[in-house]
Amino acid sequence: MTIDPMAVTRLIPQRLPAGRLGVAVVAELVDLIVTGQLKEDDLLPPEGPLSEHFGVSRTVLRESVKRLEEKGLVIVAQGRGTQVRAPGYWNMLDPVVLSALIDNDETLGVLDELTVVRASLESAMARAVAGERTAEELRRLENALTAMRESESETDSFRQADVVFHFAVMEISGNRLAENIAKHLYKRAVESSRYQGINTPDAVARTLEEHAAILDAIERKDVVAAEKAMNDHIHIAWERRRLPDHAPRARGVAASQKAK
Repeated sequence: MTIDPMAVTRLIPQRLPAGRLGVAVVAELVDLIVTGQLKEDDLLPPEGPLSEHFGVSRTVLRESVKRLEEKGLVIVAQGRGTQVRAPGYWNMLDPVVLSALIDNDETLGVLDELTVVRASLESAMARAVAGERTAEELRRLENALTAMRESESETDSFRQADVVFHFAVMEISGNRLAENIAKHLYKRAVESSRYQGINTPDAVARTLEEHAAILDAIERKDVVAAEKAMNDHIHIAWERRRLPDHAPRARGVAASQKAK
């Protein structure tokens, strides 16, 4: 059952900044959709009342709805209006959509899913690197791991060095599509305090060990070990950081490792 389109205006807060009104309108509507306040098949209010509510021109409102349609969140049907689409149509790699999903991820379900996708992509790229890396590329990874070790006492520097290591694996793999998707996921995730989670006393030491295992497998050109080391690291590291008051829906690799 869909809600009355005119009732939607009561959900939308009237707190737009003076500048970049279109961006603010898009952000507000994206939040309402990804949080489920506007559900699949719900209709947005007509253009007139909605533009008046936001305090923007119809031109700005029209452009904002167009941006939502480009992101896959709504569809404009002739004679019916603007209708919210099912999540399967959303462009979840869109920065605004992905950020809204992560920011409103109270159960951490989105970050659980992100971890599964990221691990799948990065483990495949680590396998590719192990199979075809050059001596120069190996040195690049060794330097990245050295930078992590040298910054282990500085949290922010260590995290940045960690990112550099992962990005190096992605770039060396030569898989541009996987690299692009993984970087989008990674960049948006690390901006979230929920993704950073908690730091256990042994987190840095264990992170270094896991990265060393990845590098060792790549150095030996052991494609199976490189793939497994990267996959295990990403799952286990997330399990290690995951906020304890949110039980994960599926612990995957991390659970199997703990059970051993």
